[in-house]
Amino acid sequence: MKELYNELILAAGAHFPGRKPVVGEGPTSPQLVLVGEAPGGEEEKQGRPFVGKAGKNLAEFLEILNLERSDIYITNVVKLRPFKVNEKTGRISNRPPNREEVDFFTPYLFRELDILSPKYVVTLGNFALKAISGDKTAVIGSVHGSNIMLPKFTLFPLYHPASIIYNPSLKSVYLEDLKKLKALIES
Repeated sequence: MKELYNELILAAGAHFPGRKPVVGEGPTSPQLVLVGEAPGGEEEKQGRPFVGKAGKNLAEFLEILNLERSDIYITNVVKLRPFKVNEKTGRISNRPPNREEVDFFTPYLFRELDILSPKYVVTLGNFALKAISGDKTAVIGSVHGSNIMLPKFTLFPLYHPASIIYNPSLKSVYLEDLKKLKALIES
């Protein structure tokens, strides 16, 4: 994995000058890999995936599954923070990854998954679902909480935990999906 990350850091530095990727972290032979969209500001600052607000959501996720952070591998589709600058205020905020970022980082994500060889890959939200499944028409509302058998692992799509903040009615659905995931892992 170290070789892949060294290659990624060099290539990303050349393609996106002055930027340092946030690479995945966790055990090298995990049963479960969690894949998000991209790092945010706190992840970029700390150089670790799923810290800050995302880390708080992850803590609840792990508690329900009766897992520790060290039990799973955590990564993102895009390894750099996609951001925009407000022209009026100069403030930096997150934005969805663009095609260039997706096209650059997706091959690294699949190489990462090949090296890790997990039994389960859990995607958070539409973005990660589409990247991992290869289905650009996939919609999380149609497939969340289901097992999708892919050639190398079982894909288990979940709503992005942040979606619960914007749509509290999804909380019960998200918790039900986590119960299904726990049963799958324990079987």
